[in-house]
Amino acid sequence: MHNIKIHQQNDTEQLKNIIRYYPFATLVMETKSGLEIDHFPVIIKHQDGVDVLQGHIAKANYLWKHIEENHQATLIFHGPNCYISPNYYPTKKENGKAVPTWNYVVVHVKGTIKAIHDNEWKLSLLECLTTQHEAEQSEPWSMHDAPTEYIEKMLPAIVGLDIQIESIQGKWKVSQDKPEVNQQGVIEGLSHSADTQLLQMAELVKKFSIK
Repeated sequence: MHNIKIHQQNDTEQLKNIIRYYPFATLVMETKSGLEIDHFPVIIKHQDGVDVLQGHIAKANYLWKHIEENHQATLIFHGPNCYISPNYYPTKKENGKAVPTWNYVVVHVKGTIKAIHDNEWKLSLLECLTTQHEAEQSEPWSMHDAPTEYIEKMLPAIVGLDIQIESIQGKWKVSQDKPEVNQQGVIEGLSHSADTQLLQMAELVKKFSIK
């Protein structure tokens, strides 16, 4: 990924937080039959001294059959992103020298991927996933709400995926290259929106661009 210095995000917690808040991953993996791309939610965990990503796919999905020993994969996570209009820039009124752009946050993770068929492992993963994503519910659903035999019958229909993280790279393109007056203009322009993603980007520009 092209990533100039002002856009590089090297704070590990910031990178992990994008994965926590935007856990729907795009996986890219080279196989003998070509490039495979797929999508699934993950959780990030610190396990046995290393950070790992864990998720699952349907057993009917042939992706897992391509995974070999020490197989490398890349997972991509998209954070807030949005269009930035030149109309946000006060300097546009002075000389007209302004063009649109796109602000975005993205995280790339590279690591070794394994397919997991152990039912206990998969059950533990599902409990972690549901606990995380049910946390905001007034009455969170639990794995124990479903009949045990029903859950046990479904487990063989999925394959777990475990990715040991070997490198993680973040890009925060949030108007760092603009003069402060234009950064303030971007914040002002986005802040008038009712769109949550635009409001999040306004906060990112405020936090990571304004000196």
